[in-house]
Amino acid sequence: MTGNSPSAWPAVVRLAQYTKTEISEILGDGDDPFGVAEAGLSWLPKEEHFGIRRDGCLVAHAGLLMVPLSIGGVETKVVGLGGVAVTPELRGHGLARMVVTAALTHARTMGPQHGLLFCRPPLVPLYQRLGWRTLQQDVHVEQPDGPVVMPLRTMWTPLHDDASWPEGPVRLLSLPM
Repeated sequence: MTGNSPSAWPAVVRLAQYTKTEISEILGDGDDPFGVAEAGLSWLPKEEHFGIRRDGCLVAHAGLLMVPLSIGGVETKVVGLGGVAVTPELRGHGLARMVVTAALTHARTMGPQHGLLFCRPPLVPLYQRLGWRTLQQDVHVEQPDGPVVMPLRTMWTPLHDDASWPEGPVRLLSLPM
């Protein structure tokens, strides 16, 4: 395949699985492929996976997982986005946009009003360009030893036209995704 514009890339496909092997295929075999180990958090695996393959190799991924959340004491569900990865030599060609867009298209069919993600501060501008909004408050997340304040940036996006983020304290009622 030639060309680096998004139209030159294969379509995003739904993946049957996303294992350590696939993570290594995209990001290599490092101990901290997503750059979040220093946060010291336990994470949930995603249940829905979207990817792009090039010449038989997985080069981009985004995953989804529906999780329980409390906003202002009201429990709801959100669709968590995570595991977004693009092989380093292919970054900057719109692949993250393609897999995130495909994942969000599916997320809109899952029911919840909001998408939620946690990311390292340098990635905030990328997600802002994709329509995500930064929450300007602490978010508590569950961990094996009890709730902690999420040290990464929390961002949300509406999954339906009339969705706005409610007021009040936010607590993820599960491990982060």
